[in-house]
Amino acid sequence: MTAHATAAAGTTSGALSIVAAALIGLGIIVFAGHLQAQTLHDAAHDVRHATGFPCH
Repeated sequence: MTAHATAAAGTTSGALSIVAAALIGLGIIVFAGHLQAQTLHDAAHDVRHATGFPCH
């Protein structure tokens, strides 16, 4: 591979990573937006307990 081809592959890979991260982030926002507030609270509460963080 030439230096130009390597640089082009790196640019494509970087752009693909950015697009993938944006889609994952958007999916999380859409998913969380359709959940009930109590469901989100319970999930956060369970994570705090699982990691040993006191929350009471």
